[in-house]
Amino acid sequence: MPFYKKNTMDEKISPSGSIQKGVPGELMKAGIVTKPEGIGPPLHEQPNEEQFTLVLEGKLHYVLGDEEKIVEQGDMIHIPRGVPHRSRAIEGPATFFTVKSPSGSGDLNEDHNKSAKAEEAEKNYPKG
Repeated sequence: MPFYKKNTMDEKISPSGSIQKGVPGELMKAGIVTKPEGIGPPLHEQPNEEQFTLVLEGKLHYVLGDEEKIVEQGDMIHIPRGVPHRSRAIEGPATFFTVKSPSGSGDLNEDHNKSAKAEEAEKNYPKG
């Protein structure tokens, strides 16, 4: 059975600038993601993946469907397939643990489709 240490996991920089350390499994993939303040993908949907995210450090401004919330250490978010969502670290960087299923290629960035309301969501993001 494999065991992983954070500093030995495969590290990638996502297209949006987040640092991602992930591992694929047979039916799911998991990773630890650190987002610099204000960084993240546009509002998007994952048509094939269900996701759970647990905030480890920092705060995130989250859009999930029709809801907006500030989530912080200890908060868990469930992202069903096909639900538009996005997050931005606020007041500094934020780190979270995330699990997605199915595993697909194992890349945490696969299966993203930009939402039709992406530009509208960015206008509502509290900058500064």
